[in-house]
Amino acid sequence: MERDQLDEQEWQSALRHADVLRRMPQRPSAADVADAMAELAVSRATLFRWLKRYRVEERATALISRKPGRRAGIDAFDPTLKAIVDRNITTFYATPEKPTLTRLWKRISADCRVSELAPPSIRRLKGYLATFDTEAMTRRREGKARADAQFLALPGELSAQHPLQIVQIDHTKVDVTVVDPIERQPIGRPILTIAIDVYTRMVLGFYLSLEAPSVTSVALCLTHAIVDKTRWLQDRGISLDWPTSGLPECIHVDNGAEFHARAFKRGCDDHNIAVSYRPPGTPRFGGHVERLIGTMMGAVHMLPGTHFSNVLDKGDYDPEARAVMTMRELEAWLALEIIAYHSDLHRGIGRPPGAAWNEAISGRPPRQVREPLAFLIDFLPFEPRVLRRTGIHINNICYWSDGFAPWIGRCSDKVLVKYDPRDLHRVFVKLGENYIMVPTRNSGRPAITLWEQKAALRVQRARGRREIDEETIFQTIAAQRALVDQAIQETTQARRLRARRAHLQEIPALPASAPADEPVIALPHFPVEVWE
Repeated sequence: MERDQLDEQEWQSALRHADVLRRMPQRPSAADVADAMAELAVSRATLFRWLKRYRVEERATALISRKPGRRAGIDAFDPTLKAIVDRNITTFYATPEKPTLTRLWKRISADCRVSELAPPSIRRLKGYLATFDTEAMTRRREGKARADAQFLALPGELSAQHPLQIVQIDHTKVDVTVVDPIERQPIGRPILTIAIDVYTRMVLGFYLSLEAPSVTSVALCLTHAIVDKTRWLQDRGISLDWPTSGLPECIHVDNGAEFHARAFKRGCDDHNIAVSYRPPGTPRFGGHVERLIGTMMGAVHMLPGTHFSNVLDKGDYDPEARAVMTMRELEAWLALEIIAYHSDLHRGIGRPPGAAWNEAISGRPPRQVREPLAFLIDFLPFEPRVLRRTGIHINNICYWSDGFAPWIGRCSDKVLVKYDPRDLHRVFVKLGENYIMVPTRNSGRPAITLWEQKAALRVQRARGRREIDEETIFQTIAAQRALVDQAIQETTQARRLRARRAHLQEIPALPASAPADEPVIALPHFPVEVWE
């Protein structure tokens, strides 16, 4: 009990009692006891009870009058009944299923009936539960995350003194279903890998993928973060500014396998980037990127095909049926959302992140990458391939360079081929100590992504083709881009067209002499993505 919680009169009385007890010798004589009893106006039993309590705690508050009732530390049940109660609390109540107090009382009552004991009242049982450690009980019933959120003290915070000193990277599943770019059918929820600067709260870069988080997604997100984004934005028809670029000093990440991959560590070491890992099972140490992800996912809930956090919010909403956006369209939408985020007031720093970034780098320009392409190659996925007389074959596409000529027939081992999943119009082949950039054998073909290539292969396999035809792959991609313009309008047109055709099937066939021209829909050309 704290000093300021006590009544002043009661506190002064406790101080007076403590002063008398303090003066009593360790082995008081009969005269000492009589004098103390007279001074305190208490019985001999009360005097010695107070003396014992004071000498145990050596504090005046030990002499404060205690409230009536059972004191902490005193068991509420006899040993046999206590064993039954404790067993049910441990094996039944303190479990993730979170049984109610009433169900616990019923189980204890049933066991007491078998043992011919009188069960405790539910009120008495509730009081006994209150003597257990609340944090430990919450941890067992509701999990570590809930217990940490309720009881864990957070005396400090992760902070930085300048831009790019600490960069946090993390992944999340986006709360929206995307459609494939060919048939506009749902293909699932993509994974977002995103990087944030702790000092300015600027989003440095991101990467969307339909694959599970990997060292590749981390590398592509990091590459997007360090390079100038002017060309990247222009390729997506965005004329706004996203000014971040430069190498980070330290990357702060969780303990995912992708962050412990040898390629990731070596790439960071090679470019003098430190890697700092959060303690296992402590997402609070990544609070900056976690809050950013929450902000982005809150915005995503405005999109068609969004997913809700619970069944009540979802209602009869069908995300797959409502989905209209392709990966590329979602990528452009997220870029615009991030640019708007940079211009809005950030409560954590008290100003817009964009303003904080521009001011900070004016006095401390970030360390830039001399060769962004070489930086990217250091982190790209790779596969060994045989160098044939026709070139390199990977992802069912053939690549050729005149630089292969001196190596044809003289390269007994497989060569290392690195590729960018966002741009398959070129690969990087290691010959000797150097990499050479190798384009597709047919230079007139457009750049395609790995996801577009896989979608084209799925279409071919669905049509029963057993052999993969490279020419058809590119024809499929070209046809796909000719059919895609604006996601919502095109999806609506496709659904209306199917509905018309289904309706026409119910109408009797026209006479042979009647004209039956089929309508033709002309769509604008979809811009080609070239990542650089």
